[in-house]
Amino acid sequence: MHPEAQLVIKVVAMPSDTNPNGDMFGGWIVSQMDLAAYMHVRGLTTARLVTVAIDNLSFHKPVFVGDCLTCYAHTERKGTTSLTVKITAMVERMTTREVELVTEGNFVFVSIGPDRRPVPLPETA
Repeated sequence: MHPEAQLVIKVVAMPSDTNPNGDMFGGWIVSQMDLAAYMHVRGLTTARLVTVAIDNLSFHKPVFVGDCLTCYAHTERKGTTSLTVKITAMVERMTTREVELVTEGNFVFVSIGPDRRPVPLPETA
């Protein structure tokens, strides 16, 4: 994890988001990561941003019911119209309190105008 990564989301994994084997659905984890990435970029700019890509997403270990999922964000790249955010998802295991890397990936956001077409990011981003 990048030393400047900031904690953005901390949530407990609940039974309603499990797959038939009792582990958390990968889609639930990705949605938490996308929310974390959005929370990070909205702190950088007031521009209207949308997720356009998720790159290099890797699931390293499962997340179990009761684990505490934490998502850390770091800006990897700023382009003319886009921001790329690295999200590192960790868990604190419910029974052992051990902290482990479970998932990581890059989330790409584009600044859009009223017509939903890309526009340059404001200078403040």
